[in-house]
Amino acid sequence: MPIHPTAIIDPQASIADDTVVGAYAIIEGPVTIARGCWIGPHVVIRGPASIGAGTRIFQFASIGEEPQDKKFSGEASRLEIGTDNTIREGVTINRGTAEGGGVTQIGDRNWIMAYVHIAHDCILGNDGVFANGTSLAGHVCVGNAVTLGGFTLVHQFCQIGEGCFTSMGSCIRQDVPPWVMVSGDPGEPHGINIEGLKRRGFDSEARQRVRSAYKMLYREGRSLRDAIQAIEALSAADPVLSSMTDFLRTSSRGIVR
Repeated sequence: MPIHPTAIIDPQASIADDTVVGAYAIIEGPVTIARGCWIGPHVVIRGPASIGAGTRIFQFASIGEEPQDKKFSGEASRLEIGTDNTIREGVTINRGTAEGGGVTQIGDRNWIMAYVHIAHDCILGNDGVFANGTSLAGHVCVGNAVTLGGFTLVHQFCQIGEGCFTSMGSCIRQDVPPWVMVSGDPGEPHGINIEGLKRRGFDSEARQRVRSAYKMLYREGRSLRDAIQAIEALSAADPVLSSMTDFLRTSSRGIVR
């Protein structure tokens, strides 16, 4: 039986016929759950929220609860979760706030491990790995293919660029450019995520260009402005370097250096 008889399902909820809902789960408010999902026992989901096909949510997770923001006064907000995500035990994901656009968004194929916290108005891309105990404060933006090591903490409004990697216990207080590895408290740059570039299909020449850009940014004593100009000159047609310079130009908190 897809829905356990002890589960409590709000009449406003729309759940695909083949979705499994475990014992004592609670689905409250306008929640849409697409095909092929698995909702474990004792999971609580509060809408407005939508959950994409093939997503698995394990026991005791709290999904779509109202934001932990003193300014929140019950205004309309929502949570949007994409397809094929894995959300493990004890994860907490909050809805958005009016100040942050009213929505928290999770992309596709993310691996969100036990006791991760994703606060209000966070925007996560695709194919991320968020190891046990990672906590994202409000308004954090995370690019595609990011790996955050266990117990990584990310300050509110920070941006984590595509392909970044953090070590266990890192504390991120500023923006992290694409493909940079970070470790420590406060987080400091420690090279390029070469393995991540390989896994995403970048050849040796592309990887070398990213390595050269990293040296311009972190190893040659340049100002940020000069580093951006040097990276642009390195290969203006390279999409990876273009995304890096776009990231650097739009950073609002400054970058880890």
